[in-house]
Amino acid sequence: STLFPYTTLFRSGRMKIILVLGGGILIALGLLFVGQGLDVIRWPSRSFMINDIRWTYYGGGIAVLGLILIFIGRRR
Repeated sequence: STLFPYTTLFRSGRMKIILVLGGGILIALGLLFVGQGLDVIRWPSRSFMINDIRWTYYGGGIAVLGLILIFIGRRR
């Protein structure tokens, strides 16, 4: 407990909910970015991200970050 003083904060019920919800939002945004980068999702129609492969990589990274947050939030 003294090595990592925030352990009790991360184990609180409220923090778990925030981590899981935040992770879900990041996954959704990441998948949107991937879809726009691959030109699969054309919404909004005038987005600068459409058909730009860089956004595929950015979105993948954001989605992985979301998975990590969910993993941390779901640990007991």
